[in-house]
Amino acid sequence: MTEAHATAGIPMRWVGPVRISGNVATTETQVPLATYESPLWPSVGRGAKVSRLAEKGIVATLVDERMTRSVLVEATDALTALTAARTIEARIDELRELVRGCSRFAQLIGIRHEITGNLLFIRFEFSTGDASGHNMATLASDVLLKHLLETVPGISYGSISGNYCTDKKATAINGILGRGKNVVTELLVPRDVVTDVLHTSAAKIAELNLRKNLLGTLLAGGIRSANAHYANMLLAFYLATGQDAANIVEGSQGVVTAEDRDGDLYFACTLPNLIVGTVGNGKGLGFVETNLNRLGCRADREPGENARRLAVIAAATVLCGELSLLAAQTNPGELMRAHVQLERDHKTAKAGV
Repeated sequence: MTEAHATAGIPMRWVGPVRISGNVATTETQVPLATYESPLWPSVGRGAKVSRLAEKGIVATLVDERMTRSVLVEATDALTALTAARTIEARIDELRELVRGCSRFAQLIGIRHEITGNLLFIRFEFSTGDASGHNMATLASDVLLKHLLETVPGISYGSISGNYCTDKKATAINGILGRGKNVVTELLVPRDVVTDVLHTSAAKIAELNLRKNLLGTLLAGGIRSANAHYANMLLAFYLATGQDAANIVEGSQGVVTAEDRDGDLYFACTLPNLIVGTVGNGKGLGFVETNLNRLGCRADREPGENARRLAVIAAATVLCGELSLLAAQTNPGELMRAHVQLERDHKTAKAGV
């Protein structure tokens, strides 16, 4: 193998199983996590154990799904831009037909716009089947933009991407409107499980979530986000399943909710920008094929269903790691003790001691 075609080997383990129910899938499955941060495996594993001790497991609700691409056009003035925007939105059925002609799976489901000065930003929203949809959305947008420049008066080309999408950047618009899969995961943890497995209380986790995730992030100037470490689980899951890892930038935007319900813990993670696919770039690698098959995400289903299944499994994995970390952080010294011990065990195992 030449240097140009070398591959990077990242340690991977299967963790779980995680118990999941909801409007997409009801399953118990182990999850693959590829990471150099070895303490992540037992941490997510503890959250997975909690999921199996809750009656419904992690209830994952797919709220919405759409891939976006924004194009930029220049108008002669703001009024012309507004007239063009209204014309474009009124012609959505015509534009949908154009998209059907250039893709078997992409469907135009919405159009939004923003005007600043004489510039018109047009945000096209698509459903993209089992693909994450970056290239599919760009191809469709290219066709739409060419057509609009030929048929809408007063506008000229600006860019095929106007950063109003927004791709691989932390922005308010993605958190508000969503990009990719919008998934909410919920877990009701019985009081005795909170005590015996998480070694804490519902009240302590709820208080820490308020003070750390919500207030701490607010003071830090976070954008549409209030969580401890969504990015850790997403990156490990993305690398193991052939996803575009850079999408953890917007994917890690999300909010944690924690409530003390008479000693039981209600814990929820909202992920409005979960960008995953089961076909497309990165999915042809042998280990990725194996992992997707083992997750049940390469079955013979209607277009889009495998990607939705993968999304809720990813979201449930995030909840497992988020819950375990917050529980650890309610106890002084626990987080660092666990890291030191796990790292020491890992080094000992590698040395064959």
